[in-house]
Amino acid sequence: MDNEMTDELRSEYDLKSLRVRKMGAQRTSFRGFVQLAPDVIEVFPNAEAVNEALRFLIRMARENKPVTQFGS
Repeated sequence: MDNEMTDELRSEYDLKSLRVRKMGAQRTSFRGFVQLAPDVIEVFPNAEAVNEALRFLIRMARENKPVTQFGS
């Protein structure tokens, strides 16, 4: 029996950029990467710009909550 493993990975896969993540009970939260659409990437040069814009939207949403009247 041959114990040699066959490599089925494509040559374009960059295994050096892989990260190990915790699984199971040790994993306390989900913090992942979000893939942005190309048109969004053109507007926001880096992660901090995206975060700043999202924080602004969160503030606006909280400040401008519509008032709901019941019974009308």
